[in-house]
Amino acid sequence: MQRAAYGLAQAVAREVKSIRKLAGASVTVLAGKGNNGGDGLFAAAILARRGMRTTAVLAAPAVHQEALAAFVAAGGRVVQLEAGNAEELAVLSAGSDCIIDALLGTGARGGLREAPAELVASLQELRPRLVVACDLPSGLDANSGEVHWPVLDADITVTFGGIKAGLMADPGEGCAGRVELVAIGIERSLESISPELRRLTDSDLGTLLPKPGRRAHKYSRGVLGVVAGSARFAGAAALSVHAAALAGVGMVRYLGPQSAAQLVLARTPEALWETDHSGRVQAWLLGSGVDGEEQLQRAKEAGALALADDLPVVVDAGALSLLPERCPAHWILTPHAGELATLLNSLPSTGEVKVTRDDVESRPLHFVRQAAEQTGATVLLKGATTLVSSPSGVVFNQSEGTAWMATAGSGDVLAGVLGALLAQAAESIRHDDGAYAALCVDPADRWAALAAVAASVHGRAGALASADFDGGPITASAIAEAVPRVIGSLSAEYDPTRP
Repeated sequence: MQRAAYGLAQAVAREVKSIRKLAGASVTVLAGKGNNGGDGLFAAAILARRGMRTTAVLAAPAVHQEALAAFVAAGGRVVQLEAGNAEELAVLSAGSDCIIDALLGTGARGGLREAPAELVASLQELRPRLVVACDLPSGLDANSGEVHWPVLDADITVTFGGIKAGLMADPGEGCAGRVELVAIGIERSLESISPELRRLTDSDLGTLLPKPGRRAHKYSRGVLGVVAGSARFAGAAALSVHAAALAGVGMVRYLGPQSAAQLVLARTPEALWETDHSGRVQAWLLGSGVDGEEQLQRAKEAGALALADDLPVVVDAGALSLLPERCPAHWILTPHAGELATLLNSLPSTGEVKVTRDDVESRPLHFVRQAAEQTGATVLLKGATTLVSSPSGVVFNQSEGTAWMATAGSGDVLAGVLGALLAQAAESIRHDDGAYAALCVDPADRWAALAAVAASVHGRAGALASADFDGGPITASAIAEAVPRVIGSLSAEYDPTRP
């Protein structure tokens, strides 16, 4: 507890000093019962001894007594939260230079109630200057990321021992702000525990990104077949094909109506327009912008060929309704929340209770796992934080993008990037060249790992494109154009001698 409190106090002091002198600055700790409240009170005691004016709002009749005694001995002021003073204390707390949220810890279930809930709801409306969550924002489920409102959005979450899954999965990640990990001496005991979520770092991405060898040619670098777009949504075809070409695939074969093909070839003259499925490919991309019976039939036939030839497939948008009874793990579905709800409701094992988009958005980790388990496919759920679930239940998640990526065509670019990586990496995934084994990724979960690579490249490309416009809005085309820079940067940082 002392290590946790010291790390929390250091984070608060650093942030406050970035805006004013520490001596004389004010901090209010919202302290609940148990160890979470104890961490907050001990941290506030440390800050009081460093010259800060400290107030503790006690949200429970009994709090950690040793920590409270240390806080009082350091000169801290104590007030008790009661049924009638929640709004008054919210105004008092909001005037502080920093609020430490130490109301609920990882063992809490169901969120805040009564006066503490009223206090936090009022604070959220008042928008305090700086909120630092102790271990996790109160009301956030540490395991799933589900949020039990009200929750006080944190600017920083200082968490202890290991990063909780709920801080990396929406909607929880959206409440946590920047997450900082403090070592408290239990880390070695956590090494034997299988992680709830995995996130790929720069070095991981550099390791897993496909790279052409010196003697590579267009066929050895992978050929991607694309059934996307339609007369109505020709832009989806143009974006997905162009993104695939920019993501390093050796060749793209496009199947679609002439009106869409003209736009595809005008944007990407390197692509081939095919009138049938006879051309050899290493992977398929199906569904982006697919509309109309003729194009749906092309996608259906390509899916049947992929099953027969055991090829990996990206299944997007319109093709999500064309799934076989049981998908292989190298079929990667790429729905957004609404499409995932529709997909789950179409499965016989879902039951009578219908899943809504709101359900998926409030419990994405649960539903992405359910979809992967029930379909047999790898499922990539698009969102501010992208979750990728293997049928085994292993989940990767990436969150490098920007909110400006919520724009028409962004998903088509992601599908193209993912299709290109699948076509390039299919053989190495089936016959591991050592990269996945080095990262301790089981054979069954390597398709999910590659999908996470694509999600990360896509998110980084969006952030890079936005940075080119001083952090402003972007188009899907701008995201696609930034993809080669992202891949080049990650590949340049990759060190093949890394143990």
